[in-house]
Amino acid sequence: MNLPLFIAGRYLFAKKSHNVINIISAISAIGMAIGTAALIIILSVYNGFDELVKSTLSNVEPDILISPAKGKVFVPEDDMIEQVAALPGVVQYHKILEENVFVDYDEHQGVAKAKGVDEAYEKDSPLIGHMTSGVFALHKGEIPQMVAGAGLAYKMGMNPAFLSSATIYFPARDRNFSLANPAASIESVSMRPAGIFTVNQQIDEELMIMPLEQMRQLLGYDKEVSGIEIRMESGASAKEIRKTISEIKDIVGPGFKVLDRFRQNTSLYKMMRYEKAAIFLILIFIIIIIAFNIFGSLTMLIIEKKDDIETFRSLGATDKMLRKTFTLEGWLISLLGLAAGLVIGTGFALLQQKFGFIKMPGNFLVNAYPVIVSWSDILLTIAGVALIGYLIALLPVKRSIKAETR
Repeated sequence: MNLPLFIAGRYLFAKKSHNVINIISAISAIGMAIGTAALIIILSVYNGFDELVKSTLSNVEPDILISPAKGKVFVPEDDMIEQVAALPGVVQYHKILEENVFVDYDEHQGVAKAKGVDEAYEKDSPLIGHMTSGVFALHKGEIPQMVAGAGLAYKMGMNPAFLSSATIYFPARDRNFSLANPAASIESVSMRPAGIFTVNQQIDEELMIMPLEQMRQLLGYDKEVSGIEIRMESGASAKEIRKTISEIKDIVGPGFKVLDRFRQNTSLYKMMRYEKAAIFLILIFIIIIIAFNIFGSLTMLIIEKKDDIETFRSLGATDKMLRKTFTLEGWLISLLGLAAGLVIGTGFALLQQKFGFIKMPGNFLVNAYPVIVSWSDILLTIAGVALIGYLIALLPVKRSIKAETR
Protein backbone atom coordinates (compact mmCIF):
# COMPACT_ATOMS: atom_id res chain seq x y z
CA MET A 1 0.00 0.00 0.00
CA ASN A 2 1.17 3.51 -0.75
CA LEU A 3 0.96 4.92 2.78
CA PRO A 4 1.36 8.65 1.91
CA LEU A 5 -1.41 8.35 -0.71
CA PHE A 6 -3.66 6.49 1.75
CA ILE A 7 -3.21 9.14 4.44
CA ALA A 8 -3.69 11.97 1.91
CA GLY A 9 -6.93 10.36 0.72
CA ARG A 10 -8.21 10.10 4.30
CA TYR A 11 -7.34 13.75 4.95
CA LEU A 12 -9.06 14.80 1.73
CA PHE A 13 -12.49 13.50 2.72
CA ALA A 14 -12.20 13.66 6.54
CA LYS A 15 -13.97 16.45 8.39
CA LYS A 16 -11.54 19.06 9.69
CA SER A 17 -11.81 20.68 13.10
CA HIS A 18 -11.77 24.10 11.47
CA ASN A 19 -14.64 24.23 8.95
CA VAL A 20 -12.92 27.01 7.01
CA ILE A 21 -10.35 24.47 5.73
CA ASN A 22 -13.16 22.37 4.25
CA ILE A 23 -14.65 25.46 2.65
CA ILE A 24 -11.33 26.63 1.13
CA SER A 25 -10.58 23.10 -0.13
CA ALA A 26 -14.04 22.88 -1.72
CA ILE A 27 -13.61 26.32 -3.30
CA SER A 28 -10.20 25.22 -4.63
CA ALA A 29 -11.63 22.06 -6.20
CA ILE A 30 -14.64 23.93 -7.66
CA GLY A 31 -12.35 26.65 -9.03
CA MET A 32 -10.10 24.06 -10.68
CA ALA A 33 -13.19 22.34 -12.13
CA ILE A 34 -14.53 25.61 -13.57
CA GLY A 35 -11.11 26.55 -14.98
CA THR A 36 -10.64 23.12 -16.56
CA ALA A 37 -14.15 23.09 -18.05
CA ALA A 38 -13.70 26.63 -19.40
CA LEU A 39 -10.36 25.67 -20.97
CA ILE A 40 -11.83 22.68 -22.80
CA ILE A 41 -14.98 24.53 -23.93
CA ILE A 42 -13.14 27.63 -25.18
CA LEU A 43 -10.50 25.60 -27.02
CA SER A 44 -13.25 23.48 -28.59
CA VAL A 45 -15.11 26.61 -29.73
CA TYR A 46 -11.86 27.97 -31.16
CA ASN A 47 -11.34 24.67 -33.00
CA GLY A 48 -14.84 25.07 -34.45
CA PHE A 49 -14.18 28.59 -35.73
CA ASP A 50 -10.74 27.51 -36.94
CA GLU A 51 -12.28 24.70 -38.99
CA LEU A 52 -15.00 27.07 -40.24
CA VAL A 53 -12.36 29.50 -41.52
CA LYS A 54 -10.42 26.65 -43.16
CA SER A 55 -13.55 25.27 -44.81
CA THR A 56 -14.48 28.68 -46.25
CA LEU A 57 -10.93 29.20 -47.48
CA SER A 58 -11.05 25.78 -49.15
CA ASN A 59 -13.68 27.24 -51.49
CA VAL A 60 -11.01 29.56 -52.89
CA GLU A 61 -7.70 27.94 -52.00
CA PRO A 62 -7.00 24.52 -53.56
CA ASP A 63 -5.56 21.55 -51.68
CA ILE A 64 -2.35 21.88 -53.71
CA LEU A 65 -0.99 24.75 -55.82
CA ILE A 66 1.74 24.46 -58.45
CA SER A 67 3.46 27.78 -59.10
CA PRO A 68 6.78 28.82 -60.68
CA ALA A 69 9.83 28.92 -58.41
CA LYS A 70 10.98 32.10 -60.18
CA GLY A 71 8.86 34.76 -61.80
CA LYS A 72 5.09 35.09 -61.87
CA VAL A 73 4.01 32.94 -64.80
CA PHE A 74 4.92 29.83 -66.79
CA VAL A 75 3.66 27.91 -69.81
CA PRO A 76 2.23 24.55 -68.62
CA GLU A 77 3.25 21.44 -70.54
CA ASP A 78 0.46 19.04 -71.47
CA ASP A 79 2.54 16.00 -70.53
CA MET A 80 3.23 17.38 -67.06
CA ILE A 81 -0.45 18.16 -66.47
CA GLU A 82 -1.54 14.71 -67.63
CA GLN A 83 0.89 13.01 -65.24
CA VAL A 84 -0.31 15.14 -62.32
CA ALA A 85 -3.99 14.57 -63.16
CA ALA A 86 -3.39 10.79 -63.25
CA LEU A 87 -2.10 10.67 -59.65
CA PRO A 88 -4.29 8.77 -57.13
CA GLY A 89 -6.64 11.06 -55.24
CA VAL A 90 -6.49 13.95 -57.71
CA VAL A 91 -10.02 14.75 -58.92
CA GLN A 92 -9.68 18.22 -60.45
CA TYR A 93 -7.04 20.59 -61.79
CA HIS A 94 -7.52 24.17 -62.96
CA LYS A 95 -5.28 26.65 -64.71
CA ILE A 96 -5.34 30.11 -63.16
CA LEU A 97 -3.80 33.53 -63.79
CA GLU A 98 -3.86 36.10 -60.97
CA GLU A 99 -2.91 39.76 -60.80
CA ASN A 100 -3.91 42.97 -59.02
CA VAL A 101 -5.90 45.24 -61.37
CA PHE A 102 -7.73 48.56 -61.42
CA VAL A 103 -11.51 48.39 -61.79
CA ASP A 104 -13.94 51.09 -62.94
CA TYR A 105 -17.66 50.40 -62.54
CA ASP A 106 -20.39 53.01 -62.92
CA GLU A 107 -18.14 55.89 -61.73
CA HIS A 108 -16.74 53.80 -58.86
CA GLN A 109 -13.02 52.95 -58.94
CA GLY A 110 -10.89 50.62 -56.92
CA VAL A 111 -8.15 47.98 -56.88
CA ALA A 112 -9.06 44.28 -56.94
CA LYS A 113 -7.36 40.91 -57.10
CA ALA A 114 -8.43 39.42 -60.42
CA LYS A 115 -8.30 35.67 -60.94
CA GLY A 116 -8.63 34.25 -64.43
CA VAL A 117 -9.86 30.64 -64.48
CA ASP A 118 -10.36 27.99 -67.16
CA GLU A 119 -13.64 26.45 -68.31
CA ALA A 120 -13.31 23.47 -65.97
CA TYR A 121 -13.27 25.83 -62.99
CA GLU A 122 -16.42 27.52 -64.24
CA LYS A 123 -18.25 24.17 -64.25
CA ASP A 124 -16.88 22.75 -60.99
CA SER A 125 -16.21 25.83 -58.86
CA PRO A 126 -16.86 25.39 -55.12
CA LEU A 127 -18.05 29.02 -55.12
CA ILE A 128 -21.29 28.00 -56.85
CA GLY A 129 -22.85 27.30 -53.45
CA HIS A 130 -21.72 30.68 -52.06
CA MET A 131 -23.56 33.01 -54.41
CA THR A 132 -25.64 35.68 -52.68
CA SER A 133 -26.86 37.34 -55.85
CA GLY A 134 -26.95 36.35 -59.50
CA VAL A 135 -25.26 33.15 -60.71
CA PHE A 136 -21.73 31.81 -61.06
CA ALA A 137 -21.45 32.09 -64.83
CA LEU A 138 -18.34 33.41 -66.57
CA HIS A 139 -19.92 33.23 -70.01
CA LYS A 140 -23.33 34.11 -71.38
CA GLY A 141 -23.16 32.43 -74.74
CA GLU A 142 -19.96 33.82 -76.21
CA ILE A 143 -19.99 36.93 -74.02
CA PRO A 144 -17.52 36.86 -71.08
CA GLN A 145 -18.73 37.77 -67.60
CA MET A 146 -17.20 38.08 -64.14
CA VAL A 147 -18.24 37.43 -60.54
CA ALA A 148 -17.13 39.49 -57.55
CA GLY A 149 -16.85 39.17 -53.78
CA ALA A 150 -19.61 40.79 -51.75
CA GLY A 151 -17.32 43.38 -50.14
CA LEU A 152 -15.83 44.44 -53.46
CA ALA A 153 -19.28 44.57 -55.06
CA TYR A 154 -20.58 46.75 -52.23
CA LYS A 155 -17.68 49.24 -52.54
CA MET A 156 -18.05 49.42 -56.32
CA GLY A 157 -21.85 49.48 -56.33
CA MET A 158 -22.04 46.32 -58.46
CA ASN A 159 -25.38 44.65 -59.03
CA PRO A 160 -25.96 41.69 -61.38
CA ALA A 161 -29.44 43.05 -62.07
CA PHE A 162 -27.95 46.16 -63.71
CA LEU A 163 -26.70 46.24 -67.30
CA SER A 164 -23.56 48.25 -66.47
CA SER A 165 -20.21 46.65 -67.27
CA ALA A 166 -16.99 46.84 -65.30
CA THR A 167 -13.86 47.98 -67.11
CA ILE A 168 -10.67 46.37 -65.85
CA TYR A 169 -7.31 48.06 -66.47
CA PHE A 170 -3.70 46.88 -66.32
CA PRO A 171 -0.45 48.52 -67.60
CA ALA A 172 0.64 47.07 -70.96
CA ARG A 173 3.70 44.85 -70.58
CA ASP A 174 5.08 45.52 -74.06
CA ARG A 175 4.75 49.32 -74.11
CA ASN A 176 6.44 52.08 -72.11
CA PHE A 177 4.25 54.49 -70.22
CA SER A 178 3.51 57.63 -72.23
CA LEU A 179 2.73 60.89 -70.43
CA ALA A 180 1.39 62.35 -73.65
CA ASN A 181 -1.10 59.52 -74.15
CA PRO A 182 -1.49 57.46 -70.93
CA ALA A 183 -4.42 55.50 -72.34
CA ALA A 184 -2.17 54.00 -75.01
CA SER A 185 -0.04 52.44 -72.25
CA ILE A 186 -2.90 50.59 -70.60
CA GLU A 187 -4.75 47.42 -71.58
CA SER A 188 -8.40 47.02 -70.66
CA VAL A 189 -11.27 44.55 -70.91
CA SER A 190 -14.94 45.10 -70.12
CA MET A 191 -17.55 42.66 -68.82
CA ARG A 192 -20.63 42.82 -66.64
CA PRO A 193 -20.92 41.17 -63.23
CA ALA A 194 -23.04 38.00 -63.41
CA GLY A 195 -23.03 37.24 -59.69
CA ILE A 196 -21.80 38.11 -56.22
CA PHE A 197 -20.36 35.56 -53.77
CA THR A 198 -19.35 35.60 -50.12
CA VAL A 199 -16.65 33.49 -48.47
CA ASN A 200 -15.05 35.61 -45.76
CA GLN A 201 -14.36 39.30 -45.24
CA GLN A 202 -10.83 39.38 -46.63
CA ILE A 203 -11.66 37.45 -49.80
CA ASP A 204 -15.00 39.20 -50.30
CA GLU A 205 -13.34 42.64 -50.29
CA GLU A 206 -10.70 41.96 -52.95
CA LEU A 207 -11.45 38.99 -55.22
CA MET A 208 -13.07 38.95 -58.61
CA ILE A 209 -13.12 35.96 -60.98
CA MET A 210 -13.13 36.16 -64.76
CA PRO A 211 -12.44 33.87 -67.74
CA LEU A 212 -8.80 32.92 -68.30
CA GLU A 213 -8.88 34.13 -71.92
CA GLN A 214 -9.86 37.68 -70.92
CA MET A 215 -7.27 37.68 -68.14
CA ARG A 216 -4.55 36.71 -70.62
CA GLN A 217 -5.75 39.40 -73.01
CA LEU A 218 -5.59 41.99 -70.23
CA LEU A 219 -2.07 41.00 -69.11
CA GLY A 220 -0.75 40.45 -72.63
CA TYR A 221 -0.08 36.71 -72.32
CA ASP A 222 -0.72 33.91 -74.79
CA LYS A 223 -0.55 30.53 -72.99
CA GLU A 224 0.95 31.55 -69.66
CA VAL A 225 -0.62 30.81 -66.26
CA SER A 226 0.42 31.83 -62.75
CA GLY A 227 -0.50 28.47 -61.24
CA ILE A 228 -2.28 25.14 -61.48
CA GLU A 229 -4.75 24.37 -58.70
CA ILE A 230 -5.12 20.73 -57.64
CA ARG A 231 -8.15 19.48 -55.72
CA MET A 232 -8.07 16.14 -53.97
CA GLU A 233 -10.86 13.69 -53.19
CA SER A 234 -13.21 14.85 -50.44
CA GLY A 235 -11.86 13.80 -47.05
CA ALA A 236 -8.25 13.33 -48.21
CA SER A 237 -6.00 13.11 -45.16
CA ALA A 238 -2.97 15.31 -44.53
CA LYS A 239 -0.77 12.26 -45.07
CA GLU A 240 -2.32 11.60 -48.51
CA ILE A 241 -1.88 15.25 -49.50
CA ARG A 242 1.78 15.20 -48.41
CA LYS A 243 2.34 12.03 -50.46
CA THR A 244 0.70 13.62 -53.52
CA ILE A 245 2.83 16.75 -53.12
CA SER A 246 5.97 14.59 -53.04
CA GLU A 247 4.88 12.81 -56.23
CA ILE A 248 4.07 16.10 -57.97
CA LYS A 249 7.50 17.48 -57.06
CA ASP A 250 9.09 14.48 -58.75
CA ILE A 251 7.02 15.18 -61.89
CA VAL A 252 7.45 18.96 -62.18
CA GLY A 253 11.06 19.23 -61.00
CA PRO A 254 12.91 22.03 -59.15
CA GLY A 255 11.56 24.80 -61.37
CA PHE A 256 8.25 24.80 -59.53
CA LYS A 257 6.90 25.25 -56.01
CA VAL A 258 4.28 22.73 -54.88
CA LEU A 259 2.36 24.21 -51.94
CA ASP A 260 -0.23 22.76 -49.60
CA ARG A 261 -2.98 24.99 -48.21
CA PHE A 262 -0.88 26.02 -45.20
CA ARG A 263 2.03 27.23 -47.34
CA GLN A 264 -0.28 29.08 -49.70
CA ASN A 265 -1.34 31.33 -46.82
CA THR A 266 1.38 30.90 -44.22
CA SER A 267 0.77 34.15 -42.34
CA LEU A 268 -2.94 33.45 -41.78
CA TYR A 269 -2.47 29.88 -40.54
CA LYS A 270 0.45 30.88 -38.30
CA MET A 271 -1.66 33.67 -36.83
CA MET A 272 -4.46 31.19 -36.10
CA ARG A 273 -1.98 28.91 -34.31
CA TYR A 274 -0.55 31.77 -32.28
CA GLU A 275 -4.04 32.91 -31.31
CA LYS A 276 -4.89 29.45 -29.99
CA ALA A 277 -1.60 29.29 -28.07
CA ALA A 278 -2.30 32.73 -26.57
CA ILE A 279 -5.82 31.67 -25.53
CA PHE A 280 -4.41 28.53 -23.88
CA LEU A 281 -1.74 30.48 -21.97
CA ILE A 282 -4.23 33.10 -20.76
CA LEU A 283 -6.59 30.42 -19.45
CA ILE A 284 -3.69 28.50 -17.85
CA PHE A 285 -2.66 31.71 -16.08
CA ILE A 286 -6.20 32.04 -14.71
CA ILE A 287 -6.05 28.43 -13.48
CA ILE A 288 -2.71 29.20 -11.74
CA ILE A 289 -4.40 32.05 -9.87
CA ILE A 290 -7.30 29.78 -8.91
CA ALA A 291 -4.84 27.07 -7.77
CA PHE A 292 -3.34 29.37 -5.14
CA ASN A 293 -6.42 28.60 -3.03
CA ILE A 294 -4.82 25.15 -2.62
CA PHE A 295 -1.75 26.88 -1.17
CA GLY A 296 -3.87 28.47 1.55
CA SER A 297 -5.92 25.40 2.40
CA LEU A 298 -2.84 23.15 2.50
CA THR A 299 -0.93 25.54 4.77
CA MET A 300 -3.87 25.65 7.18
CA LEU A 301 -4.23 21.85 7.05
CA ILE A 302 -0.56 21.36 7.98
CA ILE A 303 -1.01 23.71 10.94
CA GLU A 304 -4.11 21.83 12.04
CA LYS A 305 -2.39 18.45 11.72
CA LYS A 306 0.59 19.50 13.85
CA ASP A 307 -0.10 16.78 16.43
CA ASP A 308 -0.54 14.16 13.69
CA ILE A 309 2.81 15.14 12.21
CA GLU A 310 4.51 14.63 15.58
CA THR A 311 2.76 11.26 16.00
CA PHE A 312 3.85 10.12 12.53
CA ARG A 313 7.40 11.24 13.32
CA SER A 314 7.44 9.27 16.56
CA LEU A 315 6.31 6.21 14.57
CA GLY A 316 9.31 6.58 12.26
CA ALA A 317 7.98 8.78 9.49
CA THR A 318 10.65 10.84 7.73
CA ASP A 319 10.36 14.42 6.53
CA LYS A 320 10.34 13.07 2.98
CA MET A 321 7.28 10.91 3.71
CA LEU A 322 5.47 13.76 5.45
CA ARG A 323 6.18 16.14 2.59
CA LYS A 324 4.95 13.54 0.10
CA THR A 325 1.74 12.99 2.13
CA PHE A 326 0.74 16.64 2.23
CA THR A 327 1.87 17.26 -1.35
CA LEU A 328 -0.43 14.44 -2.47
CA GLU A 329 -3.21 15.94 -0.34
CA GLY A 330 -2.95 19.26 -2.20
CA TRP A 331 -2.57 17.52 -5.54
CA LEU A 332 -5.66 15.37 -4.94
CA ILE A 333 -7.70 18.56 -4.44
CA SER A 334 -6.62 19.82 -7.88
CA LEU A 335 -7.09 16.38 -9.48
CA LEU A 336 -10.61 16.19 -8.06
CA GLY A 337 -11.39 19.55 -9.66
CA LEU A 338 -9.64 18.45 -12.86
CA ALA A 339 -11.77 15.30 -13.12
CA ALA A 340 -15.01 17.21 -12.53
CA GLY A 341 -13.99 19.89 -15.03
CA LEU A 342 -13.13 17.30 -17.66
CA VAL A 343 -16.55 15.67 -17.36
CA ILE A 344 -18.42 19.00 -17.42
CA GLY A 345 -16.34 20.65 -20.15
CA THR A 346 -16.10 17.66 -22.47
CA GLY A 347 -19.75 16.76 -21.99
CA PHE A 348 -20.93 20.32 -22.69
CA ALA A 349 -18.69 20.62 -25.77
CA LEU A 350 -19.85 17.27 -27.18
CA LEU A 351 -23.51 18.20 -26.68
CA GLN A 352 -22.98 21.56 -28.44
CA GLN A 353 -21.05 19.82 -31.23
CA LYS A 354 -23.91 17.36 -31.82
CA PHE A 355 -27.03 19.42 -31.13
CA GLY A 356 -25.88 23.07 -31.43
CA PHE A 357 -28.30 24.31 -28.76
CA ILE A 358 -26.43 27.63 -28.25
CA LYS A 359 -27.19 29.70 -31.33
CA MET A 360 -25.05 32.33 -33.02
CA PRO A 361 -26.45 35.87 -32.82
CA GLY A 362 -27.20 37.77 -36.02
CA ASN A 363 -26.66 36.65 -39.61
CA PHE A 364 -23.73 34.25 -39.78
CA LEU A 365 -22.47 31.35 -41.87
CA VAL A 366 -23.63 28.87 -39.20
CA ASN A 367 -26.67 28.90 -36.91
CA ALA A 368 -24.98 27.62 -33.74
CA TYR A 369 -21.55 28.14 -32.21
CA PRO A 370 -19.23 25.69 -34.01
CA VAL A 371 -17.49 23.29 -31.62
CA ILE A 372 -14.93 20.57 -32.31
CA VAL A 373 -13.61 18.52 -29.39
CA SER A 374 -9.96 17.59 -29.89
CA TRP A 375 -8.35 14.80 -27.89
CA SER A 376 -5.02 16.60 -28.13
CA ASP A 377 -6.59 19.62 -26.39
CA ILE A 378 -8.02 17.38 -23.66
CA LEU A 379 -4.65 15.68 -23.07
CA LEU A 380 -2.87 19.06 -23.05
CA THR A 381 -5.42 20.38 -20.54
CA ILE A 382 -4.97 17.34 -18.29
CA ALA A 383 -1.20 17.69 -18.37
CA GLY A 384 -1.24 21.45 -17.80
CA VAL A 385 -3.77 21.50 -14.94
CA ALA A 386 -2.25 18.44 -13.22
CA LEU A 387 1.24 19.96 -13.38
CA ILE A 388 -0.01 23.29 -12.01
CA GLY A 389 -1.81 21.52 -9.16
CA TYR A 390 1.29 19.52 -8.27
CA LEU A 391 3.67 22.51 -8.32
CA ILE A 392 1.28 24.66 -6.25
CA ALA A 393 0.98 21.82 -3.71
CA LEU A 394 4.78 21.63 -3.42
CA LEU A 395 5.18 25.30 -2.45
CA PRO A 396 3.86 25.33 1.13
CA VAL A 397 4.80 21.79 2.13
CA LYS A 398 8.58 21.90 2.57
CA ARG A 399 8.60 25.17 4.52
CA SER A 400 5.53 24.30 6.63
CA ILE A 401 6.66 20.77 7.53
CA LYS A 402 10.00 22.12 8.76
CA ALA A 403 8.31 24.93 10.71
CA GLU A 404 5.87 22.54 12.42
CA THR A 405 8.58 20.05 13.40
CA ARG A 406 11.06 22.41 15.06
